[in-house]
Amino acid sequence: MRRLSRISLTLLASLLAGSFVAAQQQPGPQQPGPQQRGVVQSPILTVDTDRLYSQSAFGLRVAREIEERGAALATENRSIEAELAAEEQELTDRRKTMEPDAFRVLADAFDEKVQQTRRAQEAKGRELSQLLEKEQITFLNAAAPVLETLMRESNAAVILERSNVFLSANAIDITEAAITRIDTALGDGAD
Repeated sequence: MRRLSRISLTLLASLLAGSFVAAQQQPGPQQPGPQQRGVVQSPILTVDTDRLYSQSAFGLRVAREIEERGAALATENRSIEAELAAEEQELTDRRKTMEPDAFRVLADAFDEKVQQTRRAQEAKGRELSQLLEKEQITFLNAAAPVLETLMRESNAAVILERSNVFLSANAIDITEAAITRIDTALGDGAD
């Protein structure tokens, strides 16, 4: 048996997807069509959760907040770095007039201060990353009922992550519809 080439598989999938979509768009006598319901009718749907989050009002708000906090942290880091550089230069200048033991005490204290400052600033960066993760989880939990409703309206049995699907028809991607509905339900989530 000859193996199908990737091009053949793509063409076959396109033809099948086109036939599937065309069949789905023609309402049967006992079932309303997707235009009447507002969503595609398919047993399998896909969603791009990265896009769902990043293009939603909720995700855009979080991105702005994280960007603002990140910029403030970067500004703070530059300021601290300048202060530490000046302090290091002052210590270096004083070295010429100090006893080695006395200088070593000051140098060790300065090194400890630098290490503590670095740990504190790294902790702030981690807090920012954790906030982003927390907001993403909050979003996905709040979005789940909307996705569930879309799934029911589509008579779907499953919604798959689009990036995990090898090949699919764009018609079964509900990302755009989900963003619209989530924005209506959640707004930017600032409340």
